Order: sequence, then C-alpha cells, then structure tokens
Amino acid sequence: MYPFIFMIALIISLSVTPLSIKLGRRWQITDRPGGRRQHHAEISRLGGLAIFAGFVGTGLLIFAFSALGIWSPIGAEDHKLLTGVLLGSCLIFAFGLWDDYKQLPSWPQFVAQFGVALVAIAFDIIVERVTLPFFGYTIFPGWITYPLTIFWVVGMINTVNWLDGLDGLAAGVAAIAGLLFSIHAYSLGQTIVALFPLALAAACLGFLPFNFHPARVFMGGGSMLLGFALASLSILAPAKVATALLVLGIPIVDVAWLTIQRWRQQGNPAKAGRDHLHYRLLDLGLSQRQIVLLYYAFCATFGILALIIEVRLFKLIAMGVMGSLTLFLLWWLSRTKREHD
Repeated sequence: MYPFIFMIALIISLSVTPLSIKLGRRWQITDRPGGRRQHHAEISRLGGLAIFAGFVGTGLLIFAFSALGIWSPIGAEDHKLLTGVLLGSCLIFAFGLWDDYKQLPSWPQFVAQFGVALVAIAFDIIVERVTLPFFGYTIFPGWITYPLTIFWVVGMINTVNWLDGLDGLAAGVAAIAGLLFSIHAYSLGQTIVALFPLALAAACLGFLPFNFHPARVFMGGGSMLLGFALASLSILAPAKVATALLVLGIPIVDVAWLTIQRWRQQGNPAKAGRDHLHYRLLDLGLSQRQIVLLYYAFCATFGILALIIEVRLFKLIAMGVMGSLTLFLLWWLSRTKREHD
C-alpha cells in the first residue's frame, strides 16, 4: 500500500510539472530575472500545481479506495481530520494561484492564512494535547489551544514561504519532513494518516528534478500549500510537533530572527529582502547547491534525532542546541555583513 501511494503521487507530480511550465509561460505567470532571484530567464511560477495534484489527487484516491473497501475504512475521527487537511490545502492553493497571477501585497496573504487556520480549527486540527518536558501529558484549555493553532499554521505557512528562496530548498526540506512525519505516524499506529505525509513527500520529490538548481520552474504560491500541509499534518498525532520543530528548526529560527530584526530596523517584518540565512550563505560565497544540500543534511539529521530520541528532555536539549547554533550563525553573518558595508 505504501509503495503504491508513493509511486502514484510521484508519477502525478512528475507528469504535471512539465504542464505547469508550459501554462506558466502561456499565462505569463513567471519570475523575471532581477531582485532576489538570480536566474537568467523567465521561469514559470506555476510549479505548485504539480505538488497540489500529486498530494491532493493522491489523498482523494486514498479516500476513494477506503470507501470502496479496497483498503481498511478510515475511522470517523481521522476522516474528519484528513478532510480538513485536504480542504485547507485546496483553499490555500487556490489563493496561491490568485496571488501568483495578481502579485498581491502581504496583507491579503495574512488574511488568507488566518482564514485557512480557522478551517483547520473547524475540522478539529488543533494543538490541544501535547507532551511537555517536566510536565508530561498536557491538555491545553481553549483560550490557549485556538490562538496557538492559528500561530502554528500561519507561522508554518510563512516559514515555508520564506524558505522558498533557493532552487530546490523548500521542496526538498518539505519532502524530508513529509517522510519523517509518515514514519512517525506509522510508528504510532496511524496507518492511514501516514499515507498523507508520504504522498506529500512524493509530490515534492516528483517536482524537485525540475526545481533543483538550475531551476526550470518555481513553486510560487505552492509554498503556502506546503506550509499548510506540513502544519496540519504535524498536529494529527501527539509528539509530531516536536518532530516538526526539529526537522524545520533552522528555517523556523531564521523566520523568528528576521521578524525581530526587520521590525527593529524597518518596522515591516513582511517586507521582502536578502537577509534570510540562505541568502547570507550565498553572499558568503557558497553555491546554491552547497547551501541546499547543507539544509537537507541538517534537517534530516535533527528530524531523525526526533524519531530515535525517546526521552523528552533530550529532545528539548536537541532543540536548544539546534536553535543556539542557528542563532549564533545568524548573528555572526549579520556582524560580518555590517563590517563589510
């Protein structure tokens, strides 16, 4: 079952990506050279269409096979949760397409992100039951649960959106996260739930050959789809939030650092710039491929640690080490840039 689902999502994504390249050029939904992008020709921004088709298309197939009795039926609770994942993914992807076409300012994006977070809450995709170091199993009251869920969903969407700055970076990191989420869900006995992050990972891997440097297509608004999918899938089981924090810890810390720094210096955290960690490493002299592969290695390493470390305190220590190293690197790069300016 798992290899079949993986191959279906992979084949759909591989097949749709060339179409997304043609449609992007035909409809003039492209990125032109200049600014943060370092490419030398117009490149389609409709690559998210392939990820959407691979993930949501395969998800609908899973529902259909379960309804027809080909596989074991999906339980009522999982059915509601997974329906919320797919519906929210469709809504945020539709907005992403509109954003790709219209090039909207930042405030409509935040409105859409807030709205899709409410969709997640409506389907009980909420950060409510967690296992905390020193406190153990904890159930949050509603006044914590709902704001925390909105913060998590909106934060993850922007983390992946901001991560999509170098060829293959966001898609590769999302593929790693999806694979690890799937393994984690399977280890917890969530055999059907595990299929969805597996499909997401396969959809990203099908897109990646066209997006790896030098990219022939960008995912555009598909990054918001990836962010929502990872945010929602990471809270469908206890302890997966910790896995997400370790897998995506470096880009999460980067977003937190940039938000504070931009607010202090410019007063507008949403303003685009070349101050992301991956851009700073590029300016330092590393190649795009070197930076992307380093991200893959670190995200995979800390993600695997999240799976093999059972003691909650040790997971907390791993998060602290990863966060401290990332913050030190960001501080050092900022100081180096100031000395050269």
